[in-house]
Amino acid sequence: MSKVVKFGGSSLASAEQFKKVGKIIKEDSERRFVIPSAPGKRFAKDKKVTDMLYACYATAEKGKTAAAFKAELAAIKERYTEIISGLGLKLSLDAEFETIAENFKKKIGKDYAASRGEYLNGLIMADYLGFEFIDAAEVIKFNENGEFDAELTDSILSAKLKGVVNAVIPGFYGSLPDGSVKTFSRGGSDITGSIVARACKADVYENWTDVSGFLIADPRIIDNPEVIETITYKELRELSYMGATVLHEDAIFPVRSGGIPINIRNTNAPADNGTWIVESTCQKSKYTITGVAGKRGFCAINIEKDMMNAEIGFGRKVLQAFEDNGISFEHIPSGIDTMTVFVHQDEFMHKEQQVVSAIHRLADPDSIEIEADLALIAVVGRGMKSTRGTAGRIFSALAHANVNVKMIDQGSSELNIIIGVANNDFEAAIKAIYDIFVVARL
Repeated sequence: MSKVVKFGGSSLASAEQFKKVGKIIKEDSERRFVIPSAPGKRFAKDKKVTDMLYACYATAEKGKTAAAFKAELAAIKERYTEIISGLGLKLSLDAEFETIAENFKKKIGKDYAASRGEYLNGLIMADYLGFEFIDAAEVIKFNENGEFDAELTDSILSAKLKGVVNAVIPGFYGSLPDGSVKTFSRGGSDITGSIVARACKADVYENWTDVSGFLIADPRIIDNPEVIETITYKELRELSYMGATVLHEDAIFPVRSGGIPINIRNTNAPADNGTWIVESTCQKSKYTITGVAGKRGFCAINIEKDMMNAEIGFGRKVLQAFEDNGISFEHIPSGIDTMTVFVHQDEFMHKEQQVVSAIHRLADPDSIEIEADLALIAVVGRGMKSTRGTAGRIFSALAHANVNVKMIDQGSSELNIIIGVANNDFEAAIKAIYDIFVVARL
């Protein structure tokens, strides 16, 4: 068996955290390939090294004083020196920082600047573990348009890892055809770990962070929410889209194609089982729902027209009005004579009258009404498919909490139910749903 293990920034923020990570890796010989993030915060008001690198590069880019640039780069170097010293290593990063300083002054790009956090942490991790170091720029490839090239990467990386027993591959970045560094979006080390797991055909992809798995609800809203034991890729996709952010949502696709399970684990509580993310499972959820998540900041455009259902192409004409104005939609619940389009309010508000005019011109509705300051909540769970009365329980819980439901939409898969409520009712709605499905069962 082989395992790919990715460690987040909080797991590698200090020498003390590095030692925890080292112990975790050494306890299991199957943990062969390690994907490190850049050092995160050591305490609440601390700075992430990636943010420090962005700021330092901006100083160089704007041509500020040499003293200011030198001071910022020295602060970054000190973070790594502190880790190296705390681990008792003889490693020197002096040459690396000289190269970084030169490249910053040449203004070779923000992506290069941001990637150095993972690159340097990877060098330290490889030295600490005695593993081979593989620069992600050599094996993670993007095309000329800056899009990740999955097949080329898989071919290069698979060949590279064939004769390697153990290796450290920094997360977050790769390279363009011309050799320049290109990064994924923030949190992209999750994606690198997934790519490596696919390339080496790993049995498990372990993603180590600072929580003991994926939580049923947002801990900023629910005190000590329960941990999800097992969740499917589809369920995770629904929850991630609605704001649940333990794992970068793009990290799902490489391992999903290979049927590789992901195990979310806690570096600070390694004995916890965490959450298993799998393609499919016969295991029943502990609760009817797997999770609940949501986002604020939507508005609803309600279009009414008598006999709308009999008019061929009506929906296409309405959506063309949004497309022509560069606005994507979230959900489209409809009735016999009504059609409602939910969109992000911040995208829509500056173009609302253009869209309204376009709908009138293209679809000739009887009336259009706009309602702002709405939130969408996704109640997700494979257990809902085999449980009667789920929607009724949701309505009952929300009514009891004095939350008015603006919209409800359930897909044919019965995997999720989307509920629209006022922004002001968002937290109350999350709590009511959590209480009826989880607290009531405890």
